[in-house]
Amino acid sequence: MIKRVARAEAEIYPLPGRDWYTYLGPQNAPTERVSMGVSVFPPGSAPTGHVHDTQEETIYCAAGRGRIVTPDETAEIEAGVTVWVSPGTPHATVSDGPEPLELVCFFSPPVVPGSYEQKRGS
Repeated sequence: MIKRVARAEAEIYPLPGRDWYTYLGPQNAPTERVSMGVSVFPPGSAPTGHVHDTQEETIYCAAGRGRIVTPDETAEIEAGVTVWVSPGTPHATVSDGPEPLELVCFFSPPVVPGSYEQKRGS
C-alpha cells in the first residue's frame, strides 16, 4: 500500500509563528509509528519554543535559513541540512529570512499537531 498527499490536500494548522501542513499520520494513513508534515515560517519568525515529551523529531530544511535552538546548543540550518531532536528536549525555531523557512518534520511516535503548544503554557 502507498499513500499520496499533495500540499493542496494537506490539512493546515496555524500555529504560533508558522503554518503546519499535516501530510501523513494516523488520522489519514494506516501508520502507527510516524507522522510527517511541513512547517512554514515567514522571514523573521521566532515563536516561543516547545517540547515533544515522547516524540523524537527529525527536521529537514527544504528552503530558507534559520536556527534550531535548545537550552544547550544551536544548529544553523539551510536547505539540505537535517537536525534530530531527542524526546523531551525544549527547542525553538528562528527564521532568518529573507525567504520563508520550510522544514519537513518527521515524528516518531506520531504527534498530534499543536498538542505541544498547548502543554507548554500549562
